[in-house]
Amino acid sequence: MNNQCNLCLPPMADASEHDELFAGRRILVNGPVIVGAGPSGLAVAAGLQQQGVPFIILERASCIASLWQNRTYDRLKLHLPRQFCELPYFPFPKEFPEYPTKNQFIDYLESYAKHFKISPRFNESVQSAKYDQKCGSWRIKTVVASDNSEIEYICSWLVAATGENAEKVVPEFEGLQDFGEVMHVCDYKSGEAYEGKRVLVVGCGNSGMEVSLDLCDYNAMPSMVVRSSVHVLPREILGLSTFQLAVSFMKWLPVWLVDKILVTATRLILGNLEKYGIKRPSAGPLELKNAEGKTPVLDIGTLDKIRSGKISIVPGIKKFFRGGVELENGEFLEIDSVILATGYRSNVPSWLKENEFFSVDGFPKTPFPNGWKGKAGLYAVGFTRRGLSGASFDAIRVSEDIGQIWKQELKQKNQGALSLANRRTCKS
Repeated sequence: MNNQCNLCLPPMADASEHDELFAGRRILVNGPVIVGAGPSGLAVAAGLQQQGVPFIILERASCIASLWQNRTYDRLKLHLPRQFCELPYFPFPKEFPEYPTKNQFIDYLESYAKHFKISPRFNESVQSAKYDQKCGSWRIKTVVASDNSEIEYICSWLVAATGENAEKVVPEFEGLQDFGEVMHVCDYKSGEAYEGKRVLVVGCGNSGMEVSLDLCDYNAMPSMVVRSSVHVLPREILGLSTFQLAVSFMKWLPVWLVDKILVTATRLILGNLEKYGIKRPSAGPLELKNAEGKTPVLDIGTLDKIRSGKISIVPGIKKFFRGGVELENGEFLEIDSVILATGYRSNVPSWLKENEFFSVDGFPKTPFPNGWKGKAGLYAVGFTRRGLSGASFDAIRVSEDIGQIWKQELKQKNQGALSLANRRTCKS
């Protein structure tokens, strides 16, 4: 159970003359409010528990890590070795494999929350969060799903931990609404229902590649749209994790040189992919990741299916029609289903009423490693474009920073109370 201190106030009890009419109840939080109970929010909460700081964590879904529990496919495994995916202060079980499965990772997160006694307020969706200059506090308004009631939390610190993947991205294509069977990858579980079907997978990131592979395993006939260039790297080089090698090289070498090593090794291991329709970007994989946040694809067997012809690579889409699609090269392709592996986006701009720290795309304007702290007690965790390791890095800094400020303020309050008690004693 969270060590939180709540003071329920009647409607309008603390409202300023400029406050809008609010019919719900207010809760004064003696500590930060964390928005989001995914890995980022859990990591911050664990750090605050370590610091002895009370907090409230709000989650719109009915469970922790709802993206992992409700919006991922069955075959998913962590793309990176487990040592790069651990959350702070709590290692993976020793019996876990190098690349834990989706269910193993969910079990780990459940154990993490239980270990640190993290109890989010589930089914509570944040509608807005705004800093009130007059009272010097954050006002976070939520709606409770069970009864549609409204609550306003008032606190000194706000941690945005909804992350990079809060909302699915669904591009607009001419004719898509009339096509028929269309699904975003967040709703895809396995290829079992697609046996014998012609499936168009739109997107060639890690999800698009893995879903195409999964469809093959269930004897479907996938075609994957590769509209732009993409880096595809082997998951391992000479038996070692490609990511781990990159991290090790970057301790001693500049990014451009590490990129050159990775690209050279990839060509030797995977060969020339352009003849299959996969073009490599001119910028290196790490350079592109740092500049635009584009994650390179780590191959787990999809390329073999592409080489064998079981997965077809097709160019961009011009328009859909019932039963098929017209491609940018003028080719017509008959298909039965469409799976949009078109990614996710941050939803911060939809609820955070602030325009200095976060950009319009929902990411901190200051790049990693300095994009974790804004003004007036605003913090961000899970927006580094560096996966779980980046989220953990920021979570530690955020929890320690809040902990230091909270302890200083607590000390000052205690000293003030002691001084007042002494003055009263002297007067008596």
